[in-house]
Amino acid sequence: MMNRFPFRVTLITVLLSFAGCASGPGGGIYVPVGGEPAKAPEPPETSAEDEQRDSRVWRKSEQPEAESSREEPARSSSPSYRETGDGLSPAALSLVREAEQLLKQDNVSGAIARLERAQRIAPRSAEVYFKLSEAYVAGNQLGSAEQFTLKGLSLSGSDARLQRAGWLLLADIRRARGNVAGADQAEARAAAL
Repeated sequence: MMNRFPFRVTLITVLLSFAGCASGPGGGIYVPVGGEPAKAPEPPETSAEDEQRDSRVWRKSEQPEAESSREEPARSSSPSYRETGDGLSPAALSLVREAEQLLKQDNVSGAIARLERAQRIAPRSAEVYFKLSEAYVAGNQLGSAEQFTLKGLSLSGSDARLQRAGWLLLADIRRARGNVAGADQAEARAAAL
């Protein structure tokens, strides 16, 4: 048994040596069907004029005045939200009305399901988020209600009516959660509109 071990090591070493020699500096041992291995294309030739014209590399700070005289578009300092959120499509409006009926019947989980479908139909509608928040309040899930109200406020744009309703809803939710200072801040924001 001991005599076979050196023999195997020697055999493996010889085989690996031959495998290493199989691919030399000329490339691999595999040649495409066309005969010779593919060669890289020659670089394009340029004239002396092209080299002189392109030899100067311009940094942005060093560019001539003629190129830098282009005016950049004016950036507004206002936030990037839309002026108003998306309106409700007829399908989303129907789901919101169904959810209101389900809330009147104390079927909170059914109302939340309808409102989540409405949210998928109209994902940028602040009204859907506020209604969803009201449904979570009815289900005593005040953390989710506060988050959906904040999302609705972010989508309300410059619609003062929607913003006022959202801030008042947020004040009620925060007060129910015991956050009196946060509720007072939300009411102050609603009063400022």
